Amino acid sequence: MTATRVESATLRRLPKAVLHDHLDGGLRPATVVELAAELGHALPTTDPEELAAWYVEAADSGDLVRYIATFEHTLAVMQTREGLLRTAEEYVLDLAADGVVYGEVRYAPELMLDGGLTLAEVVETVQEGLAAGMARAAAAGTPVRVGTLLCGMRMFDRTRATADLAVAFRDAGVVGFDIAGAEDGFPPADHLDAFAHLRRENVPFTIHAGEAHGLPSIHQALQVCGAQRIGHGVRITDDIVDGKLGRLAGWVRDRRVALEMCPTSNLQTGAATSIAEHPITALKDLGFRVTLNTDNRLVSGTTMTREMSLLVEEAGWTVEDLRTVTVNALKSAFLPFDEREALIEDVVLPGYAAAL
Repeated sequence: MTATRVESATLRRLPKAVLHDHLDGGLRPATVVELAAELGHALPTTDPEELAAWYVEAADSGDLVRYIATFEHTLAVMQTREGLLRTAEEYVLDLAADGVVYGEVRYAPELMLDGGLTLAEVVETVQEGLAAGMARAAAAGTPVRVGTLLCGMRMFDRTRATADLAVAFRDAGVVGFDIAGAEDGFPPADHLDAFAHLRRENVPFTIHAGEAHGLPSIHQALQVCGAQRIGHGVRITDDIVDGKLGRLAGWVRDRRVALEMCPTSNLQTGAATSIAEHPITALKDLGFRVTLNTDNRLVSGTTMTREMSLLVEEAGWTVEDLRTVTVNALKSAFLPFDEREALIEDVVLPGYAAAL
């Protein structure tokens, strides 16, 4: 059976794994409205549906810097313990409702200090909220496991402090590290101290690269900084001509470096021109370890089910393709090997078999 014959309700039931999803980009519009009202923060609109539409329209600019600017309002309501607890718990429940069985959520603690919390208190609070969400999801019969990636902002100077946090909280739900923010002009090699520290402490990390900037960004992330995965990585296609892989593209494919690809987000930032032509399909067909992700569910107006549906409808993906990218994600998750294997063998493969 091909995925083009599968109804959307079936796609929603398929077990999913997401590796690249930002906490501050996935809030519920109604929650943003309610928390903003409590704080006295002005929004473009106080109607949740209109606010959701505003986010997508504002982000649909073809420019990564402008896309990032839409986070002003979500971050404004994530500066207090109450705001962080609520948004983290709801984050997990929304993943569970979308059929996600494993997710990695990322955020930058340094962007959540305006309410007086310390970096450590931010992490502790988010972990508390995530744990509450996981408990509620399990009780409802839709269990989901969520690990945390702490992000350093590449245009600021707190990446080493955030790396220290990742080390300190790695036994409390933090599974890895990332750097985020404007890519062009802020190369990953500027943060070598943080990456060297993480390697010494055996903490895995991914790096946003190959989205707004090209092959040099990907090369630095992998060969200079030592990233285990690449966030986005769409520009790796610059090293592929007529199906022939250059040395960097060959390294990425042959070493099974996971590419955390986010089709809808890439359309918004101008990193891709259409779902049909998005590099994820060609890279999948060439044998790269591509994974499918949402990036920012509110900002992109998307879910994992929607991303799957778009690829089915516009790029001809089959159920087997969707299963492949789900297994790819779990193979590259920042979890111990036996736990990854258990999720694949006990949850994902039986879930696909049962759904179809």
